[in-house]
Amino acid sequence: MATGKNPLFDTATTLGKILAFLGVSAICGVLVAGLLVPAAAVSGSTASGSIEFFDTLPAELQVDPPSQSTKILAADGSLIANLYAENRTRVSLDQMSPYIKDAVIAIEDSRFYEHGGVDTTGIMRALVSTARGNKQGASTITQQYVNNVINASLEAEGKTEDVKLNGVNKGVGDKLREMKLSIALEKKFTKEQILEGYLNIVFFNRDAYGIEAASKFFFSTTAKDLTLPQAALLAGVVNSPSFYDPITNPDNAKNRRDQVLKAMYTQGKINQADYEAAVATPVETKVTPARQGCAYASTAPYFCDYVLHLLLNDPAYGADATERERKIFRGGLTITTTLDPNAQNAAQAQVDGAAGANPDKWGASMVSVQPNTGKITNMAQNTVWLPSDGKFQAEQNFNVDTLDKDGNDLNGLGGFQPGSTMKPFTFAEWLNEGKSMNTVVNGAVRKYPLSYQFRNSCGVTTGAYNSAEAGLGAADDLQNAEDGYYRPMSVLQGLYNSINTITFASAAQLDFCGIQKVVDAVGLHSGLPQRDDTGKVVEAQPKINMFTLANLLGSTQTSPLTMASAFATFSNDGKYCAPIAITSVTDQTGAQLPAQSTNCRDALKPEVARGVNYALQEVLNQGSGSLIQPRISTKTSFPIAAKTGTSNNNGSTWVVGHTTGLATAAWFGDPLGDQKRAGQNVTINGKLYKGIDGYMIAGPMFSNFMSQVAPAYGTNPFTAPPSNMIGGAPTRQTTPSTQSTAPAPSTPAPGPSKDNGKGNG
Repeated sequence: MATGKNPLFDTATTLGKILAFLGVSAICGVLVAGLLVPAAAVSGSTASGSIEFFDTLPAELQVDPPSQSTKILAADGSLIANLYAENRTRVSLDQMSPYIKDAVIAIEDSRFYEHGGVDTTGIMRALVSTARGNKQGASTITQQYVNNVINASLEAEGKTEDVKLNGVNKGVGDKLREMKLSIALEKKFTKEQILEGYLNIVFFNRDAYGIEAASKFFFSTTAKDLTLPQAALLAGVVNSPSFYDPITNPDNAKNRRDQVLKAMYTQGKINQADYEAAVATPVETKVTPARQGCAYASTAPYFCDYVLHLLLNDPAYGADATERERKIFRGGLTITTTLDPNAQNAAQAQVDGAAGANPDKWGASMVSVQPNTGKITNMAQNTVWLPSDGKFQAEQNFNVDTLDKDGNDLNGLGGFQPGSTMKPFTFAEWLNEGKSMNTVVNGAVRKYPLSYQFRNSCGVTTGAYNSAEAGLGAADDLQNAEDGYYRPMSVLQGLYNSINTITFASAAQLDFCGIQKVVDAVGLHSGLPQRDDTGKVVEAQPKINMFTLANLLGSTQTSPLTMASAFATFSNDGKYCAPIAITSVTDQTGAQLPAQSTNCRDALKPEVARGVNYALQEVLNQGSGSLIQPRISTKTSFPIAAKTGTSNNNGSTWVVGHTTGLATAAWFGDPLGDQKRAGQNVTINGKLYKGIDGYMIAGPMFSNFMSQVAPAYGTNPFTAPPSNMIGGAPTRQTTPSTQSTAPAPSTPAPGPSKDNGKGNG
């Protein structure tokens, strides 16, 4: 503690303590009498009782760090968003302008370095002034700090009704407790520590707590760079933040500022020239609005919201929602995420351009993960969080599930029908059962009646495709997007051309139990919860039931993040890594809190994953994605695998694919679920589409993004599958099988379908 300059009245001395007790007793008596009766009229019994009460008061104050702003950061350390209940950024005393320290002491507590927590001289003067009818405060900076600490603790605990304000709802006991705690505090901390704590906790504005936040809010500067007029103005605001608000009451603020400057000059803290120049300076603010929350994120507001929900759902941050909110919004956490700003900016540009002005509110989204870590590098969609004229406003996240696995809210839309992007998983089981991808199957078969016996070693396969049994629960005969593909071809050709009948012809030779295991292993699930008749959640993330035939062609909604992670398994040699968004969390002391870490597991045989990669490269080389092959330049491509997909009514279109270093799901469609408009005969960005297919809008989004971003994450060649899995090089032109009873087409087959993923049932 600093040495006092007036030991007689220093409450750190024995005599000072005695005088303090007497002064406090006098105050107690006067307060009881309504601050109107002279101190001499106070009886001895009242004084004695006051001293006894004073001795019973607690002498220790738990000075916890005040509520601090939490920061959500991108992987490179750049700021995404601030979260706070009180906008406060703590800074050390040496990071504050000398002007603010001198100004606050001059106007609030000129004997700050002379007393030991309670200024008895100031108290006596205040008593005399009050007796004369002029009310005057006597609280020291230490007492104000104590009051702020107590109130901050109460607010952090949600006990706002117990907050005590100076001159408003403080009783005798409150004042006595404050005084004794102030004396004890001065024994524990230095003057500099108390002043630093005070300047970091004091209230300036509902959007500015502490001097750093106030400097940023009112003047768009830092506490260290405050000028003399700015510092004097902020020191004056403390006394009555509303009355002296320089934005709403500039005249009041100037009068108070000049009063502070006069006090600084009178006390020798500034010279006459500085004083006169400062007084002549007009009150001018340069406000930086304190925008908190993911809605005001500098980038990726929906990713920010996803991160926030992950933390709010995590029991490690509190036993219930209230505790978690307190920890996150008051704890001064630093949350470092996996977001790559470069990838995010590229993804945002693609989704924003997908539908242009977009008066019809078409949706576009894009999310990417690193295959070997599960880290989410970008999460974008073509909407704005806050209402804005001419913009598609939405708060729900197009990229993620509605709930997490434990049934907690993720604020996700729940996904969309994936269409033909589901076909690679049936293909994977084909390879898993030891079959060659160049085996020819009969794509002319369109009927799978109710009596059809599919092989299923662990369940019952349901559904049928047979127009003749439509009234009995069967769907119409299977359809391909183009007529020329109802014929025999290899399973490989069926996949890269996205032929529905080939997917079914291959599935008819497989154990559906195996298809289900593949889908489960790569993390695929529905993004919408299963609910009972009362609306209660039965299962938060239901499995995609591959025993239902329609799901071979993607009829169950799943989220883009789930699809990107599933395809990343192929890239990662068959290892599935759960998606993660948070790499580290530290509190304001620098202590590490629980975060997410890479969590991978074996899902597919490496040779199966390599076989799927081989086939999905052909999608872009010569199949349904041949028009959207990503390239580094007009002539240079790189190893990349992908699959297009379109739902039955063209309302949901996809391209999902990967390099060795990055997996991406691009989606375009109708997030509102308007079956009437669907994706047929619509005009988007000035162009009429008879039917939107995966390669048309989602395709360029995917291609442009991967061309720009994927090389930074690695585009090494995929490891080749075993030769027996290929069974010979893929045939560039389809030819009928001699083993098939179906006749060869009488006319040349059309070129590759751009996306035969329609008709997913």
